[in-house]
Amino acid sequence: MSASQIPPATAVPADGDPTLLVKIFGKDRPGLTAGLCDTLAAYGVDIVDIEQVVTRGRIVLCVLVTAPKGDGAEGELRATVHSWAESQRMQAEIISGRGDNRPRGTGRSHVTVLGHPLTAEAVAAIAARITGTGGNIDRIFRLAKYPVTAVDFEVSGAETEPLRTALATEAADIGVDVAVVASGLQRRAQRLVVMDVDSTLIQDEVIELFAAHAGCEAEVAEVTARAMRGELDFEQSLHARVALLAGIDESVVEKVRAEVRLTPGARTLIRTLKRLGYQVGVVSGGFTQVTDDLQERLGLDFASANTLEIVDGKLTGRVIGEVVDRAGKARLLRRFAAEAGVPLVQTVAIGDGANDLDMLNAAGLGVAFNAKPVVREAAHTAVNVPFLDTVLYLLGVTREEVEAADAHEED
Repeated sequence: MSASQIPPATAVPADGDPTLLVKIFGKDRPGLTAGLCDTLAAYGVDIVDIEQVVTRGRIVLCVLVTAPKGDGAEGELRATVHSWAESQRMQAEIISGRGDNRPRGTGRSHVTVLGHPLTAEAVAAIAARITGTGGNIDRIFRLAKYPVTAVDFEVSGAETEPLRTALATEAADIGVDVAVVASGLQRRAQRLVVMDVDSTLIQDEVIELFAAHAGCEAEVAEVTARAMRGELDFEQSLHARVALLAGIDESVVEKVRAEVRLTPGARTLIRTLKRLGYQVGVVSGGFTQVTDDLQERLGLDFASANTLEIVDGKLTGRVIGEVVDRAGKARLLRRFAAEAGVPLVQTVAIGDGANDLDMLNAAGLGVAFNAKPVVREAAHTAVNVPFLDTVLYLLGVTREEVEAADAHEED
């Protein structure tokens, strides 16, 4: 059919044209949507909008249609719909009006709320704060029910950044995690996800694992404490801690690799991201002797870290090459994005420490994962549950979709 042969659209009414909102609700079962639309079809109406929600086996089905033509046709339609609904043991409501739904406001965002549990008090507070910023909640959808409850709010009428700032304050007060991202095609576009390693991708601090084999745990801990007090910067503390490892046998590397514990949900996160066509990388203030192994085991696209020098089968107590520090992590994020062909706005960075802050702020979405307060306050959003795959919910991926993909692969 050529463009000139395409009939003009008739389903979208002008603002002043009469329309009917037909709503049915009751116990869900197969065939209700077909039955209602078949009933409406007898009156020659066009469907303007349709939406259906099923919660714990109860359905709410709303159909917005053009008003039927002809004297008495609307009354007949109403009587027929109510009769059909009664035959299905459903309730019906029909509301007259004019035109389509009102246009959604500008400034559209997705607000993802994570709770463990998610209380009514928390949802009330989040909803009130959205309203207080001038936003309107257009739709609400549950993304997951375990290991946390995750709910997505589609919001319009409030700009993303002010909304994010307001909800971050509210979330901290009520003890839930909230992420605010702009709506649009970029939310569905291919992305690059870059993670810190120690206490993010894995549960451990790699330098501490090496120190345990070198018998210098207390000394390493003291250097770390000095860095935390601001007496040493990251590079100084790195060199001081690595110096304590001088002389230990390189066979320790394999032992440390075997001791590394992935964070719960790490494999699920990476596996799902790869299925979506995303590229995934890690940057670490730790060591390539561990990150290279993780890259191979997990199928990561990018990995960069510091490298322990090994000479004649022994650790020398030095690192070689450019040090991966706070600024270095941000540089690597930008480099990985360029190599992946992904705009920086479509990158996601995940980390827990102060040396991740530059990377979190440079990314399109910076996620503080079980992070220190200063990091939570500076990042775009925070996740404070011990499951790394909850980051998927911030990207709009549901638990059902993850499980369905896993089941399909097993088949």
